[in-house]
Formats: sequence, structure tokens, C-alpha cells
Amino acid sequence: MKIPKGHPRYESLMIREKLIEGFKEGYVATAGLIAHGRGECFDYLIGEVTIEPAMRAIRAAVAALLLSKYPVISVNGNVAALVPEHVVELARVVNAKIEVNLFYRTEERAKLIGKVLRRYGAEEVLGIDDAVVTIPELFSERRRVSPRGILIADTVLVPLEDGDRTEALRKLGKFVIAIDLNPLSRTARTANITIVDNIVRALPTMVRVANELKGLSRGELRSIVERYNNDEVLKEVIKYIINRLRKLASEKLTIDVK
Repeated sequence: MKIPKGHPRYESLMIREKLIEGFKEGYVATAGLIAHGRGECFDYLIGEVTIEPAMRAIRAAVAALLLSKYPVISVNGNVAALVPEHVVELARVVNAKIEVNLFYRTEERAKLIGKVLRRYGAEEVLGIDDAVVTIPELFSERRRVSPRGILIADTVLVPLEDGDRTEALRKLGKFVIAIDLNPLSRTARTANITIVDNIVRALPTMVRVANELKGLSRGELRSIVERYNNDEVLKEVIKYIINRLRKLASEKLTIDVK
């Protein structure tokens, strides 16, 4: 579909088109389209911008990845459709592995996502032919992980995640970083660090911040992580949404058409 650049919802519609294209190509699940719509609703609430609490979470997340001995970035169909180049670049900057992990897993979907990531420069993609180990207490296909990836990772970045796996990873002692537009979700409340932001803004920002922070000492990076409090950040996000809605409720919401 050709979307005119002058359309007031151009960016949002382009994101949808990327997901639709991924669905047609076979690596975005039907449920992924629904999940995007739910997330977009929360993006409206925060004003479709990266707010200050999210920036603090991004800095802490990047610092944690740089400190990590064996970080892994988990990728599903929506992530592959929307930010494949930034996944590959972030993995390069923080020296992380990339692993495909899917709730609605088929071998064909996993292979297609690997193909997309390699198209953008990924040299190695785990979780395709080697997802042979299972995470305890998980019963969905997300339980299947690579013995060279998530199984042995100390830090896992889980964009667009489900709460069950986040909880399971925490029980295994993993440091979990989530990107979730819903500050009320189990994922957001269970992760060590939650970035409440649209992934199309969060991932490019993480790449930029990673390049800025990679020159810091381990002590300086550790200080950034130790000062971070996920509960407080989530509370700030909720307060931000409440205050924004109150402000909007007091303003004129109609658009004058002349």
C-alpha cells in the first residue's frame, strides 16, 4: 500500500505496513498484529514520544548489557519486522548473541526470521536449528532455547515479551531487560529493567546510548545500574500518563476544520 508522506499518521501506518509485510512473508504471527495494536494504544497514552523515565531505563539497560559477560537479545517476528537492523547493530556494540524465540513457533518462522536478521548483517543467529533445551516451568514453545544462547546468558533483552517467560528467566537467575509499552503488564513488573517505549524508538536510542557509554569504566557503568529502580520508574510512567490525560481532559480536543 502506498502511503502519502503527508498523511498525519504516516509513521504509525508505515509501522503497520512493515508488520503486514512480515505477516505476508510468514514470520509475523497473526497474534503479533493484535499485540501491536494493544501496544499502540499505550503509545497514544504517553504521546508517542520517548519520555524521561524511559530514557533512564534505556541508560541503565545499556549499562547492564555492557557489564554483562554473556548478553543475549531475544527476537520474535514483530521485532524482526520492525527493527532488525538495530538488533544487529546493538548486538555488535554490546557484544551480545542474537537468538530467535517464538511463542507461536514453527521451524519455518524461525528460519525466516534468521534470514531477515542475516540480511541486515547478523553473522550468527541462534535458536533456529539449535533450540533443543527447555526452560523449566514454561509450557509454550518459548521454553525452547539454545544451549549457546539464552540458556547460559546472564543478561537477556526481551523486546515485546510475555510475562511467563520473563518470570521463568528471573527464576533462573537471569537479569532481564524488557521493552514494553504497557507499564502494568507482568513483563514490565517482573523484569529487572523495563523500557516503556515503542520499540521503533527504543532500539535506535539504545544503539546511540551504547556507543556513548561503551567508553565508561565498569565502575561508572555499575553505578548507573545500581542507581536504577524499576518500581520507581514504572510508577513515574503511570503518573506521567495520568497527568497527561488530566491535561488533555482540560483542553479542547476537537480539531477546527476550515
